[in-house]
Amino acid sequence: MKFRVERDVLAEAVTWVARGLPARPPVPVLAGVMLEAFDDGSLMLSAFDYEVSARITVPADVAEAGQVLVLGRLLADISRNLPARPVDVSTDGAKVNVTCGSSRFSLREMPVSDYPTLPAAPAASGTIAGDLFTQAVAQVAVAADRGDTLPILTGVRMEIDGDKVVLLATDRYRLAMRELTWTPATPDANHVALIPARQLSETAKALGASGSVELAFGGGGDGLIGFEAGQRQATTRLLDGEYPKVTSIFPTSVDTEAIIETAALEEAVKRVALVAERNTPVLLKFTDGQVAIEAGTGDDAQASEAVEAILHGPEIQIAFNPQYLLDGLHAVGQPWSRLSFTQPSRPAVLTGQPEAESETNSSYRYVLMPVRFAS
Repeated sequence: MKFRVERDVLAEAVTWVARGLPARPPVPVLAGVMLEAFDDGSLMLSAFDYEVSARITVPADVAEAGQVLVLGRLLADISRNLPARPVDVSTDGAKVNVTCGSSRFSLREMPVSDYPTLPAAPAASGTIAGDLFTQAVAQVAVAADRGDTLPILTGVRMEIDGDKVVLLATDRYRLAMRELTWTPATPDANHVALIPARQLSETAKALGASGSVELAFGGGGDGLIGFEAGQRQATTRLLDGEYPKVTSIFPTSVDTEAIIETAALEEAVKRVALVAERNTPVLLKFTDGQVAIEAGTGDDAQASEAVEAILHGPEIQIAFNPQYLLDGLHAVGQPWSRLSFTQPSRPAVLTGQPEAESETNSSYRYVLMPVRFAS
């Protein structure tokens, strides 16, 4: 095999496919990236670890078609650090030579025969705007569980009914839900998928820059979801199990609402939380015209700050894990935030809005469980 490719094209392509490679692969061959050069002047790079697959096709000047398997992360590191000149890649016995200007690398060829076959790309079920997809996934994935105690909560639940998409995630301490629309291939589209949050986040970030992303449910045997944008394709194995019916957490009534400038509250909570030891809350005291934020108790360091707020309803004091509150304020993505309360011991709902006086945008809702504050 022998081909020449632009440095930036190679670096971007290898980084894309290698991003999902396991840090500690169960078998060495799964740390590899497959390079396949074709006579039509195209180069396909792919990676697969039985859970996640990624492939991309880029243009190359192919002198000799063929395929080769090399260590993916190493090739990614090398290609990102090469000088800005064309890169020549060729095989020589059991070695793969990478040459760029006066830089020369010789990599060990891995056994292609031991490498698993990538799952077939499933047929597209519909398309969604790339920027919308990236934003929605980021807003919801922040609430997914990062531990291993309940694997099902490490996923994002995606439910599709016609042109409506609902994304949902929770770690039992907060819950994020985003509703949006897409363009289904058939008007009666109906799908439910539980997608690992980390893989979904990485895929959405990488593909979102494209104009639109194709989603494909149930290809390559069941239990897979496929993504495609431009020349990039990815598949992810879905999580098994029944997701808990958590939408009952949403409060059915509201006693108090507070409207606050998002950035002002975010900055104040960040500052006050500096004295909050790990897993200790910040206390928010809502009164007419302001919210006072306090942290630290007893003889330890203490901090307080006040931020202007518009209050509708009775005054309320409520405490939250500061990081969970900050995650929600960052994810809401609107200049103003609205916090809706029933009681200090009941979940609060965070939504966003463009203006202080405008209606709230309920397409994104972030539910936050309060915590006890030791007075």
